[in-house]
Amino acid sequence: MNASTSSAQDAPVTAPSPAPAPAATRPAFVQSQPLQGSARLWGTVALSAATFMNVLDSSIANVSLPAIAGDLGVSPNQGTWVVTSFGVANAIAVPLTGWLSQRFGQVRLFTMSVLMFVIASWLCGLAPNMSTLIAMRALQGFVAGPMMPLAQTLLLSSYPPAMAGLAMALWAMTTLVAPVMGPLLGGWITDNLHWGWIFYINIPVGFVAAFITWNLYKMRETQIQKLPIDTVGLTLLVLAVAAMQIMLDRGKELDWFHSGEIITLGLIAVIGGAFFIAWELTDDHPVVDLRLLKLRNFRVGSICLAIAYSLFIGNLVLLPLWLQQFMGYTSTQAGELLAPVGLFAILLSPIVGKNVQKTDPRMLATFAFIMFAVVLVMRSHFNTQADFTTIMIPTIVQGIAVAFFFVPLSTITLGGIPPSQMASASGLSNFMRIVGGAFGTSITITLWQDRAAMHHAQIIEAVNRGSQATSDAMGGLAALGLNNTQSLATINRLVDQQSFMLAANDIFMGSAAIFMLLIPSIWFATRVRMTAPAAPGGDGAH
Repeated sequence: MNASTSSAQDAPVTAPSPAPAPAATRPAFVQSQPLQGSARLWGTVALSAATFMNVLDSSIANVSLPAIAGDLGVSPNQGTWVVTSFGVANAIAVPLTGWLSQRFGQVRLFTMSVLMFVIASWLCGLAPNMSTLIAMRALQGFVAGPMMPLAQTLLLSSYPPAMAGLAMALWAMTTLVAPVMGPLLGGWITDNLHWGWIFYINIPVGFVAAFITWNLYKMRETQIQKLPIDTVGLTLLVLAVAAMQIMLDRGKELDWFHSGEIITLGLIAVIGGAFFIAWELTDDHPVVDLRLLKLRNFRVGSICLAIAYSLFIGNLVLLPLWLQQFMGYTSTQAGELLAPVGLFAILLSPIVGKNVQKTDPRMLATFAFIMFAVVLVMRSHFNTQADFTTIMIPTIVQGIAVAFFFVPLSTITLGGIPPSQMASASGLSNFMRIVGGAFGTSITITLWQDRAAMHHAQIIEAVNRGSQATSDAMGGLAALGLNNTQSLATINRLVDQQSFMLAANDIFMGSAAIFMLLIPSIWFATRVRMTAPAAPGGDGAH
């Protein structure tokens, strides 16, 4: 879409592709009819199950880290690499989807990705020590990279254009519900079974998903192209993404840029990223097609999706941390409080998907942003006396925002992308979303701790011998049999609880403000309708 286009259009919009790649590098597509009846149903189930399995593994290990670290004899800080290694490898692999699809074919690549994910999951569960587990988690994250973009692409090819919105809604449900279910399921498994089962549960799901997908889609394979390997671009991508993710994960622990390690990682990320962008924009066979960002709707949609998702995930991580550390909730109880997010998402997403073709997706995205802001404003008024119901209500309402969030933004982002570039566009969009989630998590937790330290310093100023409230509190604690040291420690714990509560309120309110700022941003896109790419076919891959 040209940057000069400003008026909304009622007819479907087809965006011109960026500077076309040489003919030898473009996969051939042959028009094919969408799947029908039970074939489409089973295809949707298989692709959604694979996506759910992938996204679930990005969060299911979070609540199990203390158990894993204790069982393998390492510190909890070392245990966080179980999460980091998966995220880094996954973020590197996702944008390679378009290039890998041309080398191996979309159906073959997706099936191989699922099967290798199953094997990596099995090896994770069997890991005898932390080093092996981290290595297997990195393998698991890397082979999982193409799964989500290709599930999105194959699902769109299974539905007629009029039902493309519904296809995106079904895909979105698994993408947004899985991060919520991860802590709940992971907490239950850790409390009742060995932690290895958080990985073993992928084995039956993966085998079934791969079997169904291959049997349904193998005759609709894309032609493969023997493209040269962009080793320079791939190396720069690995360096930049890995350095950035490690910097974000270790920044707080090492006091950010007061540490030489963090400064070095930051320089590698910035310089590597700059060279990567320059190389990919000029290379004949880029490993990541950054020229897609020249399309206005793809650029606006991807950026808004990345920012919104970073806020969503950041607050999704913050809430259970606050509940477990300062409100006395167990991992399972915290997961139960988050689970209702999926209720309205499951109920409303299909309705949104069916009607996204009839409604301006920018309006739907605006509604989602407003609902997210409302939920976060409600949470910004929490206090340490908040009961289960008070905390639950905003979580239930958030499900409405989730239902109206992903489908419209995906429609804006991918609606005008040519079929031959859909895998590349989906991969790049998902890469930006994943990186946004990583940024959101690290920034949210860092700000939460920094704001808590500030509130703690402000509150503690009022805690002194000359304060009547302090004297009354000390007297009451003394009457309970506590000495001065124990009384002061008790008061300090109360101050910590209040400080982190106030800090969480700050994060909630700040996130609400950013969601409101996203509303005018999404209107820089033009109106577009999702059109399903033609199902790929041809014998070039056989």
